[in-house]
Formats: sequence, structure tokens, C-alpha cells
Amino acid sequence: MVQHVSVIGAGTMGRGIAYTCAAAGLSIAVHDIDPHMLKTCKEYIAGQFQKASEKELLTVEQANAYSENILYTTSLEEATEQADLVIEAVLEIMELKIKIFKQLDKFAPKHAILATNTSTMSPTEIGAQTSRPSQCIALHFFNPVPKMKLIEVICGLETSEDTVAKSFQFGEKIKKECVRINEFPGFAVSRMNCLIGNEAMKMVMEGVGSIKDIDKAMKLGLNHPMGPLELADLVGLDTRLRNMEYLYKTLGETYRPCPILTKYVKAGRLGKKTGRGFYEYNHEK
Repeated sequence: MVQHVSVIGAGTMGRGIAYTCAAAGLSIAVHDIDPHMLKTCKEYIAGQFQKASEKELLTVEQANAYSENILYTTSLEEATEQADLVIEAVLEIMELKIKIFKQLDKFAPKHAILATNTSTMSPTEIGAQTSRPSQCIALHFFNPVPKMKLIEVICGLETSEDTVAKSFQFGEKIKKECVRINEFPGFAVSRMNCLIGNEAMKMVMEGVGSIKDIDKAMKLGLNHPMGPLELADLVGLDTRLRNMEYLYKTLGETYRPCPILTKYVKAGRLGKKTGRGFYEYNHEK
């Protein structure tokens, strides 16, 4: 049973995963090589616990106790030494993920499951770089993690049924619904979502409609809670571009990134995190 979770990467996804796990009463370690990212993560989690107590989702005593169950560290060895489950949540760069998994394989206990929070990349390829491919899996969370109900559980070629079962038990513990997906580039959600978002970007570039009207059409016409361009801004246009480039490489021409996406990333218009993407956000973060 998973009792101690280590989260590697204190960015948007990592901090959301860490808070969600901590709020479920699990013991958490958060690792990042950047002390400033850890500080920002700690402030975010403190704010989430305060909101939860104000809404009476948790008592003040629970919030304080759960906060004390979180270790923030720049030492990967310290972060993983007690882990039952390690969740890597770094940039969507295969070389970086493989480098980290090799280190996790060295430091994490032999029984620990090693999971990647990738939205597109191969857990088989990542797990093959370790001595425990049967204990490697992809757990694809969605942003914002505390609110989104789904985890895609993606099985690599060597992933064991025991690892899958423990992953589903973990999902239940943190009050998420899990779906089992067999590995293929883009899995289920990202494969569809990237295609919809890319088509919306093409429609903007072609002058089919305004950014707001295209999003409004998808929300009211297809009952999507958020428009595809709003969602791309939330995910981060740099992240979306990396996903599209990977899918283009593995699945072909259908997933060629829209030129406007590449242009926005080159201009530093990365979405909500930089204050400007398809929309402007007054530099909210």
C-alpha cells in the first residue's frame, strides 16, 4: 500500500500532485533542484490548505497536520529514501526523464513504484532504463490537479499487474478516478486534446473566427467546460508544443504543430504562466 509519495519537480503539476496527496493524508516529499521553486510550491500548498479549511473541507487541525507531513528538499536521495511511489513531474523532455529515472532507480527503495506524469511519452522507454521496468508506469494527472478527477494509468510493455493494481489503489486513496490505457503515443486524452487544440489554432490563423468565439463555440456547442485555446494557455504553450512535436514525430503529419503555436512560443507568449498566450492575464501566475 502506498503511504509515502515522492514528487520530483515542484512546478505547476508537481505542486498540484503534492497537495492532492498530502490532503489525502499521505506522507509527501517534494524535490526540485531550484530552491525558489520549492519555496513557491510550499506557499501554494499552504494557500490550498487555508482555502480547504475556510471551506470546511478540512479542519484547521487536519490542514496543519497534513502540512507537517511534507518534506521539501533539493536532495533527490533524501526525497526518495522512504518512497512507496515516486512521481516524476518534470518537463516533457525524454532525455531529462530518462536521466531522472536512472537516479530514482538508484535511490528509491526496491519496492517503490516509479511513475512518470508524462502526457505523451513512452513509459516503456523510460522504464527500460531502470532495473525495475515491471514497477514503472505513467500516471497522467490533469491540470489543475486538485480539481480534475481523472488519472490515466498507462501501462508499459513490462509493467506488472501488481503495479497497475497499486496505482489504482493509490488513485482511489486520493479520490481520483482511474482509467487503464495501453501505451501508444499520446495515450487517450492527450491524443484527442492536442488534435482539437491544434485545429482551433489553425482556425485562428485562417481567420475562421476570433479566439473568443472559437472557444465559445466549443463550450456551448459541444459542452466543453473550457475552450481549447483557453486550455492550451493553461497547460502552457511551450508544453503543448513539446507534446505536438512528439506526436508529430511518432504519429505523423496529422499532428504537425500549427505555425502560430511555434510563433507564440518563440515570442515568449507561453500562456497563463507568462501573462500572455492566446489571451492576456495581467501576468497572473
